Amino acid sequence: MIKKSFIKPDKNDPIDELNNVCEECKKEDESVRQNLILTGFKLCKSCRTSKTIFPI
Repeated sequence: MIKKSFIKPDKNDPIDELNNVCEECKKEDESVRQNLILTGFKLCKSCRTSKTIFPI
């Protein structure tokens, strides 16, 4: 009988970076992944707009 080995997910796994959770408001949104590809920041559409208008 062959034992199955289970691999624990690494905390630095790049797949975790591709989740759809905004870094500012912590809400899940489809636009987070799109903004990550376009700008390099994990922001939802609402937070990206507010950062553009009020960049502080």
